[in-house]
Amino acid sequence: MSLNGQFADAFTPAQVAQKVKTLGVSKAETPFLPLIVLSLMAGAFISFGAMYYTVVMTNPSEAYGAAKMLGGFAFSLGFILVVIAGAELFTGNNLIVMAWARKRVTTLQIARNWILVYLANGIGALITVYLVFASGFLDNGHHEVGVTALKIGLAKASLAPTEAFVRGIFCNALVCLASWMVYASRSVTDKVLAVIFPISAFVAMGFEHCIANMFMIPLAMVASLDPEIVALSGLSAEALEPLSMSGLLHNIIPVTVGNILGGTVMVGMAYYMVYLYDRD
Repeated sequence: MSLNGQFADAFTPAQVAQKVKTLGVSKAETPFLPLIVLSLMAGAFISFGAMYYTVVMTNPSEAYGAAKMLGGFAFSLGFILVVIAGAELFTGNNLIVMAWARKRVTTLQIARNWILVYLANGIGALITVYLVFASGFLDNGHHEVGVTALKIGLAKASLAPTEAFVRGIFCNALVCLASWMVYASRSVTDKVLAVIFPISAFVAMGFEHCIANMFMIPLAMVASLDPEIVALSGLSAEALEPLSMSGLLHNIIPVTVGNILGGTVMVGMAYYMVYLYDRD
């Protein structure tokens, strides 16, 4: 079977590389207002996926692997919304590096996109934290959902920086591979399937996503202020110490750096070297 026959229902990797390069230019040139609005939406969309994940992981069965896989499928909601509904997500935009490497995008343009999208993603996530708190979401299941949110965020804030960094690398390699396969897809169904497996995999394997953590750790910080949730969790005040601003930064900084390396080097630059380097 020919290569074209193998990819009859999808774009080939070489075609995807060209699409990513062209899309990188478009993303880098997006005007300020649409870029900010779409980035705020992405922060909220990822937060929706994290909320769904939190509910699914509340009182899971003893089947650890199956529970994590199911939670990963739930978490995929956020990325499906980004891809299908349309939004600008920092981690996926790391693929703009391919357009930059081909000198179609300047360093200033890529820096502008990444900084604005990153900040707006974070603001969107934090706004969602406030709205989630106001909605009483943490009280669901007789506060059990709040306990789950507390423990998820605490585990993330307690990671050693090296662990957080490496988990960030693996996470965004999978996120950018999901984006790559989305660009290879022709239908909505194809795009959804392209998202679900890489995203659910990174969640099930415990990898770290900086934008998701901008929602999950602050949500845990809010949950730690509720005496009923803390009492039900059985955690001491000492155990909850990582849930602070310093604990948040202790996670977010190494995870962000890891995400950038995973997306730009393991996926973006790797495919650039294969399909775009030294070519017309």
